[in-house]
Amino acid sequence: MKIRVLAGAMLALQLAAMPVRAAADTAFERLAVCKDSWLDMQTRDPAQMKKIGDYLRANFTHKDNDAFFTPKGNESIAGFRVLQLFPQSVGMGVGFSATIAAPFDKARAAFEKSFGKPLTKCDASDGMKSCELDIAEKRTFTLMADDKPGSTQTLVGCYYYYEK
Repeated sequence: MKIRVLAGAMLALQLAAMPVRAAADTAFERLAVCKDSWLDMQTRDPAQMKKIGDYLRANFTHKDNDAFFTPKGNESIAGFRVLQLFPQSVGMGVGFSATIAAPFDKARAAFEKSFGKPLTKCDASDGMKSCELDIAEKRTFTLMADDKPGSTQTLVGCYYYYEK
């Protein structure tokens, strides 16, 4: 009897903790795919911005000179494992992005399915291939990867001010 009660209590605790993890994962995924904007969130919902920041600090590591954060555990965007997270910028682009463990074509197909439309403005030059999709004013979803055969990493993200 005691074992059943203990097992039930453990299951209840695990189930209670699950929505918090899922909500946090959803928050940074929504930022990466332009469903939410940290640019807008800074002024409209600072409490949500703080929650996301707290989640990132608790679940990612950051070294002083790196532009990226590295997940401590399994984090994903669109089902792909996150390798690095760039919460502010990459080069000239200001936004929220991540490097995911997925070849470019596989990632492109998944995001096109997610958006329900094809990514546009695709280009291959300077050893890189990329596609983007304008989501809203000051929000462009971008997909970018090395053009070398066998490349297994793709940068995905939402950019607000973007050098075009």
